[in-house]
Amino acid sequence: MKKRAASLDALLAEIRTCRLCATHLQDGPRPVLQASASSRLLIVSQAPGRKVHATGIPFNDVSGDRLRHWLGVDRATFYDATRIAIVPMGFCFPGSGRNGDLPPRPECAPRWHPSLLPLLKQVQLTLAIGQYAQAGVLGEQRGASLTETMQAWHEHLAHGVLPLPHPSPRNQLWLKRNPWFEAELLPVLRERVEQAL
Repeated sequence: MKKRAASLDALLAEIRTCRLCATHLQDGPRPVLQASASSRLLIVSQAPGRKVHATGIPFNDVSGDRLRHWLGVDRATFYDATRIAIVPMGFCFPGSGRNGDLPPRPECAPRWHPSLLPLLKQVQLTLAIGQYAQAGVLGEQRGASLTETMQAWHEHLAHGVLPLPHPSPRNQLWLKRNPWFEAELLPVLRERVEQAL
């Protein structure tokens, strides 16, 4: 375990100094993630937003407040890397576009995930948050749309993955149109998170 922790610490240090796509980032690179060899819950998200970029703290925004509510955990638990790993598809804020934040940079996950994720051997549950994370985690197993993927959550959970919509306030309409998410999925999510932690 100590050797794996040392190699993980070295890899995290390398990731935090990554400048792979610096020329494409409006605000410059600032990789944001957290992980430990003992993490039992893995949150694969999309990419940091502007506020997260500014603070260097994952989900340090209103999306994070909603996500913590969904999970039924407080801030101290959420930011305990020995319990929860947060590994976005893109580690840096990709910048803003017409309709909100740009997609995660495509170079990031292929460069870092294959080295990082196998070191997280204690993970009991993986949450794939948003369509980009679902594409990365579920691959061909995901549905044609976020809603289709979400509706098959039982199937994905059987393989240790639970897809979630992004907790952004921009998704209010999706949540209103899909009341089953809060009624059916959230209680299961909280139970499985509690078991994992």
